[in-house]
Amino acid sequence: MSYSKRVSLMMLLDSIIVLFAIYVGYFILEPYMSLYSLPALMISSLSLLASHHVFAIFYKLYNKAWEYASVGELVAIVKAITFSIITTCVVQLITVGSVYTRVLLVTWLLHMVLIGGSRFSWRVYRDRYIKPLKQKKRALIIGAGSAGTMLVRQLLKNNDSDIHPVAFVDDDPKKQKLQIYGVTVEGKNEDISKIVEKRNIDNIIIAIPSLSKREIQNIYQECSKTNAKTQIMPMIEDIATGKVSVNQFREVQVEDLLGRDPVELDIESISKKLTGKTILVTGAGGSIGSEICRQVSKFKPKKLVLLGHGENSIYLIDMELRTQYKDQFKIVPVIADIQDRSRIFDVMEEHQPDVIYHAAAHKHVPLMEYNPKEAVKNNVIGTKNVAEAADTFGVNTFVLVSSDKAVNPTNVMGSTKRIAEMVIQNLAQVSQTRFVAVRFGNVLGSRGSVIPLFKKQIQKGGPVTVTHPDMTRYFMTIPEASRLVMQAGALARGGEIFVLDMGEPVKIVDLAKNLIRLSGYTEEEIGIKFAGIRPGEKMFEELLNKNEVHPKPVFPKIFIGKAVSEDFIKVVDLVENYSSYTYRELKESVLSLANKEVQEYQSNTK
Repeated sequence: MSYSKRVSLMMLLDSIIVLFAIYVGYFILEPYMSLYSLPALMISSLSLLASHHVFAIFYKLYNKAWEYASVGELVAIVKAITFSIITTCVVQLITVGSVYTRVLLVTWLLHMVLIGGSRFSWRVYRDRYIKPLKQKKRALIIGAGSAGTMLVRQLLKNNDSDIHPVAFVDDDPKKQKLQIYGVTVEGKNEDISKIVEKRNIDNIIIAIPSLSKREIQNIYQECSKTNAKTQIMPMIEDIATGKVSVNQFREVQVEDLLGRDPVELDIESISKKLTGKTILVTGAGGSIGSEICRQVSKFKPKKLVLLGHGENSIYLIDMELRTQYKDQFKIVPVIADIQDRSRIFDVMEEHQPDVIYHAAAHKHVPLMEYNPKEAVKNNVIGTKNVAEAADTFGVNTFVLVSSDKAVNPTNVMGSTKRIAEMVIQNLAQVSQTRFVAVRFGNVLGSRGSVIPLFKKQIQKGGPVTVTHPDMTRYFMTIPEASRLVMQAGALARGGEIFVLDMGEPVKIVDLAKNLIRLSGYTEEEIGIKFAGIRPGEKMFEELLNKNEVHPKPVFPKIFIGKAVSEDFIKVVDLVENYSSYTYRELKESVLSLANKEVQEYQSNTK
C-alpha cells in the first residue's frame, strides 16, 4: 500500500472512531444530558474530529510503523487524544458556555481504547500470526542485562530476523523468573544444557559484552554440552558507532577461549614513538609483520617502509594500506632480502627510519631441522645485517620479534632466534640505538600455526592430527602479538627481552577439541589422531628461563627479562664460518651456542 493510501485509510478509520466515541458517550449519558443540545453535540463532534487530526499529524501518528509499536507510540497516542479533548473543552466553553465533562471523559476513554486498540492490533497480528509463519530458530540469550534486553527487543521488532528469543539465562538471583519483553529468565549458566533440551533451543547467543575471556571460556564449556550453535553479540561500542547492528552475531572464535584478557596498550607512549616518524618493518608481508604495519598505521607515521622478500605478500599489504589510508602518510614498498647486507644498508641510508620492527625470519620448527644453514642465514645473519645497519645510521629503536622457542632451545629454529637475541644484546651494550627483543608464544592464525592446519583437516572430514596428548603451548592472537611489539618499542631502554603474561599454557589437544566443536562437529565425527612429536619439538614451552626472570611486570601483563650474556666472539665465528660446517655440525653448534645447559641434542632427522 502506498504512503498516501495508507494515511488516507488511517484518517478515515480515526474519523469513524472519533465520531463513534463522542456519540456513544452522549447516548450512554443521555438521561443526565437534558441540557446537551444536538447543535452542541455537532459542534463538539466537529471540534474533536478536527483537533484529533491536527494533533495526530503533529505527533506523527500516521507516520509510525504500528507493527513495531511500543511505549513511545502509546505516549504519542495519549498526547494526541488528550490535547484534542482539551481543545474540544475550550470550544464548548466558547460556543455553549459550559463544558460537558462526563461526555468528554467517556469520549476520552473510548477514544483511547479504540485508537490504541486499532494501532496495537497490528503488532499483535504481527507477533501472533505473521512471525510464526516463518521458520525461526529458537534462541537462548545468555545475559538479561542491558545488552541482552536490547538484543531481545531488536530481535522481536525485526520481522526479517530468522532468530526468535524464547528464554534468558542469568546468574543474577534477582532476575530469576522475571519476564523481559515476554521472554522469561529460566535459570543460571549452569542450567544451560537443561534449558536447551527443554525448550528445543537451536541457537545460544552470549549477550554480555563485559565478560572476561575466562568467563567466556566457562560459559562456552556449558554450551558445548549441547547441540545448539553458540554465537556472541557484537560489542556495544561497535553497535554505537554503527559498525554492526545488534543482531549481527559472530561465531565464537578460538581466540575467545584463550582464558585471559588481551593486553591493553599505553597509547600515549606508543603515539610519541610512532606519530610523525619513519617506521621500517621487515617481513612486512608475513602474518605478524603485516599486522604490525596495520597497527602502526593507526598512529599516522610520516613514512612506513614495507620491507620483504616476497613480492606478492608485499604487494598485498601495500595495496591494503593504500586503500585504507590513501594520502594520510607515505607508504614505501621495498623488495629486499635481509641476507643481502649491501642492499639492507642502502635501504637504511635512503629512508633513515626512526624505529625498526624486525619480523623477518624462518620460524617453522621441523623445516628448519632439515635446513639449518637457511635458518642461520636468515635468522642470525639477516638479523645481524639489519641490526648493524640500524646502528650505523642512528636508528632510535630496534625491536626484534623473537620466540618462546629461544628459551632452552632443543631445535635449530629456537637456537637461531636465541643467537639473534644475543646479536642485538651485544649491540645494545655499545650502540646509541635501543635494541630490544620480544618473545611470543604461538600466534593463532599465523602462517605455520596449528589453527589453519586443523581447519583444513576438519574441512576434509578429519582426523585432526595432534602430536601428543600432553603437549602444551602458550597462545596469543596476531593483533595481540603486534601490539606487544609496539609496546616493547615504547618501553625500550636497551638490551631487554619482553614477554607477555600469557596465562596458563593450553593443551594442543584441547585446542583441537574446541576447534572441532566451533566448526559444528563432534569429536566422534572428526576424530583426533596422535602422530608423535616431530623433529625439534618440545613437550612444553617457556618464555623466560630461571636466570632471566624478573618477577614484577614493567607494564600490566608485560614482563621483562635480562638474558644471560654469552661470548659474542663465538657468534661472530659462527656467522663467518657457517658455510664450512657440515649439516650436523651446524645444528649442534647453534644449539650449543644458544644454550650451554643442554648437555645432549639428539636429532631425529638423518
